[in-house]
Amino acid sequence: METIVITVNGRAFSATLADTEAARQFAARLPMTLDMSELNGNEKYAFGDATYSIEGASVASPIEAGDLMLYEDDCVVLFYETHDNALYSYVPLAKIDDPSGLGEVVGSGSAAVAFSVAK
Repeated sequence: METIVITVNGRAFSATLADTEAARQFAARLPMTLDMSELNGNEKYAFGDATYSIEGASVASPIEAGDLMLYEDDCVVLFYETHDNALYSYVPLAKIDDPSGLGEVVGSGSAAVAFSVAK
């Protein structure tokens, strides 16, 4: 599996790409930085300028801190708190290998989040 780096407010997190077409499409567009907005006290999201495959979308529960998911075909979501999900379908993009401290780093407002391919 390919590794990417997710950098939030200067702190880098290593993440493993999911085995989905959307994840491969996402990785092909790196590097990129998204201005991600706060939602529900557990996630940051951003609508991008590209659409991705939604093949394999499903209702995932629980969603774990460090999950990077695609909502619909153009919304990248970074979850920083683990929680149950019974309503929304997502396509996995990547998973942060060790999300310790992610919740503190993302803060309570919007955050610029950079994504790059690990070297």
